[in-house]
Amino acid sequence: MVDFALTDEQRMMRDMARDFAAQQIRPLANKYYRQDLRIPAEELDDLIKKANQLRLLDYFYPEELGGLGMTEDRILTCVILEELGWADAGIAVHLNCSTLAAKAIHAMGTEEQQRKHIHGFTNPDNEAKLTRNAAFCLTEPGAGSHVLDLATTAKRNGQGWVLNGTKMFITNGGRADLYVVVAQTNPDAQGTADRAAGLAGFVVERGTPGLSTSADFKKWGVLASNTTEVVFDNVRIPLENRLGGPDGTEGGGMGAVYETLETTRVGVAALAVGIARAAFETTLAYAKQRVQKKPIIQFQAVSHKLADMEAEISAARLLTWRAAWMIGAKLPLDRAEASQAKYYASETAVRVCTDAIQIHGGYGFMKEYDVGRWLNDALVFRIWEGTSEIQKNTIARFLSNLEG
Repeated sequence: MVDFALTDEQRMMRDMARDFAAQQIRPLANKYYRQDLRIPAEELDDLIKKANQLRLLDYFYPEELGGLGMTEDRILTCVILEELGWADAGIAVHLNCSTLAAKAIHAMGTEEQQRKHIHGFTNPDNEAKLTRNAAFCLTEPGAGSHVLDLATTAKRNGQGWVLNGTKMFITNGGRADLYVVVAQTNPDAQGTADRAAGLAGFVVERGTPGLSTSADFKKWGVLASNTTEVVFDNVRIPLENRLGGPDGTEGGGMGAVYETLETTRVGVAALAVGIARAAFETTLAYAKQRVQKKPIIQFQAVSHKLADMEAEISAARLLTWRAAWMIGAKLPLDRAEASQAKYYASETAVRVCTDAIQIHGGYGFMKEYDVGRWLNDALVFRIWEGTSEIQKNTIARFLSNLEG
């Protein structure tokens, strides 16, 4: 029997995330964005510190690594990310980005690597760790969704590895203390299987000679999220910095990273649901108080748009929770459920924000109303972690392989 009720523990974490989102994140975002200003780095660091003091994002990490031990509770991930996305998508991405790198370490790394690196993010009593950031470096200028085309190389050289290549659009790229880098160890490989086998993950610390980052890119949306190019120019790291051990056989391997990317799509979907919910709630309140002879919600053209929003947000949330539940239960996603969730939720966020602006009329185009900003945020959700077109390709490929 399917149970849609949250557990007491999930409700407690949701309420904590909701309070933090409403009291800390949204006021900070509104304070700066409505004046066309970027949030200062020191204020973002202070926000990270407060979130880590609450252990808001420690639910994912195992207890033996300093976390709260809810590693397989993927529904909880969606619940928390929806609340953060409701407050501000850019800040939500900034807060959650280190978790993506840590998930890759947890999935691919040896027990020793997990203890060494993940403990760096899970100690709320250590002042230095409260503002520690990490970045997951996958996308490149010539390869985004197709990882077999990655050009960054890692070559064994004596007692270490030498990394060369450029990563693009890396979240936290300019602020990370630690980078998890996916690189090709067999650049001469031609076949799909050989190129897939050559992919490996590596840990690189900030300050390593040869590692450099660009200035923060100027984006239309998700403004609090630091996004840069990261360049590896003959970056030398020890053998033990390859995730899974020197030969990569001790951890989960790249297959584990592909699984991590599936869970990331679900997380992106949850953030998109949060954006859509924010736009809907604001627009519903506006339609009730805006009067043109009568409250405009009483006009069918407006009320039908709101009805569409409500139904589509609910459907997006359910698709997201289904995929999350299946991943947590380790069930096969044989209908590309994660891609369905990511595709539908991101497209829903764009539609809802667009209609929200329309219902607000001219006010929707003004900075003091937030619906325009939320549309700018929503648009990137159709692109990152696999474009909508890539998600549809994935869904179609799974459908073509179904029997009957």
